[in-house]
Amino acid sequence: MPDKILRNNRGIALLVTLTIITVLIAVALEMNRKMRSVVFSAAASRDRITLSYMASSGIDMAKAMLIKDKNNSDFDSLQEDWANSEKISELLQGMHFEDGAVELSITDELGKIQINSLVIYPEGHIFNEPQRDMWHRFLYLLISQDESLEDLEPDTIINSIKDWIDSGDDEAITGLSGAESDYYQELDPPYVCRNGPLIHIGELALIKGITTEYWKLAGGMSGISRYMTVFGISETDNNKFTYEGKININTADLPVLAAMLPPGNPELAQAIYDYRLETSDSEYIHNLSGLTWYKKVPGLSDVEIDPKIITTTSDFFRIESLATLHEIKMKITAIVKREQNKKTGKWECRVLSWETE
Repeated sequence: MPDKILRNNRGIALLVTLTIITVLIAVALEMNRKMRSVVFSAAASRDRITLSYMASSGIDMAKAMLIKDKNNSDFDSLQEDWANSEKISELLQGMHFEDGAVELSITDELGKIQINSLVIYPEGHIFNEPQRDMWHRFLYLLISQDESLEDLEPDTIINSIKDWIDSGDDEAITGLSGAESDYYQELDPPYVCRNGPLIHIGELALIKGITTEYWKLAGGMSGISRYMTVFGISETDNNKFTYEGKININTADLPVLAAMLPPGNPELAQAIYDYRLETSDSEYIHNLSGLTWYKKVPGLSDVEIDPKIITTTSDFFRIESLATLHEIKMKITAIVKREQNKKTGKWECRVLSWETE
């Protein structure tokens, strides 16, 4: 009997020992998992912070380029360093990041159609007729790129955008195809008109007539959002605001150039586009400083672009800075406005919009 009891006690002790060991192993594995998770999380957090600083440094470098350009030039064009990817790459080489890199691009926001200039501010009640005409030309060109869009009517879009941004006018629609809050409140989900300037390009997708085809892609031409901007606000003499809507002919893309030209001349946009970038011995050969330089382009001597929609300068720019580190990417998009400091007289870049993705 004593031997049997002893054997039983030894068996119980063995089971207890095995149980304790099993528990200890499980605890150790769980602690290891948690520690590894903490380490990976800390590394990821460290990389995200590093990426943020890297991308931000790209934004700062771009702002410095734009300020330098403002001090050295009285017009803005694709011939300048801020628009030259090779020049930007050369400057980025001086920003050495261990195990990482930054890519940078700068584009002119005033090379686009300013949506908010479709009505005349500060009152914001009536159409800006030169802008309205340009919208017609632009939308007809867009429709011509895709047969599936031929039934769409530009007036529906133009009138609906006007109703969306006009102020103090939520009672009557524009024409027969516009839309005020009553129309949008019947949708699911319901919403109301802004009745003021758009603050984000994404608002276009909320407006009657802006279909998926218009918004994303039509034929071989990118949708309208690529050629539109909500920026361009300026102050009037009585400290109110307006949107002049003047487009920088030196930086506008082909569809916008075509819309700027008088009716029946869209093919001349390519000639303007090529003329701006013509070089000899790697040097640009054409001066783009004057408002009527386009008349020197072959075939455009008798063409007249409405002076109310054209400029050769800009102070609104889009900066895109893409940082890469350990195969992780972070992109910062900033819209900046160059403006002169009233106290120091020096040019600065004020950030109007900042998005991280």
